Amino acid sequence: MTLPMLKVYLAGPEVFLPDFGKPVFDAKKAMCAAFGFEGVSPMDGDLDLEGLAPFQQGIAIYRGNLAHMDGCNAVIANMTPFRGVSMDAGTAFEMGYMAARGKPVLGYTHAVDGYAERCVRYYGQGAGSVLDGYSAGTSIERFDMADNLMMVGAVDVAGFRVRSVSAPDGEELTSLAGFEQCLADLKKVRGAG
Repeated sequence: MTLPMLKVYLAGPEVFLPDFGKPVFDAKKAMCAAFGFEGVSPMDGDLDLEGLAPFQQGIAIYRGNLAHMDGCNAVIANMTPFRGVSMDAGTAFEMGYMAARGKPVLGYTHAVDGYAERCVRYYGQGAGSVLDGYSAGTSIERFDMADNLMMVGAVDVAGFRVRSVSAPDGEELTSLAGFEQCLADLKKVRGAG
């Protein structure tokens, strides 16, 4: 018996790249097909934003992305830091949404240093205990993880691990190395199921 094709939601900040990340999403979809999956990007479909105020455009995109995720069986998230030391907030939401729906969550980052190390470097403060103050007197978690414990935990509890793979400078958001490792991980589980 042939299993139905697994649909994978492609979460990540690529939507903010030129052309809304279309070249990267197209490459990811081709890689998904090579592994026997169907890739679904946030940019898929014909979302009509004509005549909507900016706020309503945002709500329409939100609803469209929820519909895409509802139609998928798993998510692979690009957790590479975006506009700061941590991953894209929208991608984090998408990971949490899929985890809450009981769907496999996989993730990768092209930052090979840990979250705490990035924070120390960003805020220019020394490495102290977990209770040492950082920005605005807040503490930083030090759990030897690639990003916030809730995001890494969503991947780990799903039976995977966050893939940390170096990428050439300037290619952190466009490299496909970590994504390919996640596809291989999903294929192993899919083949065993």
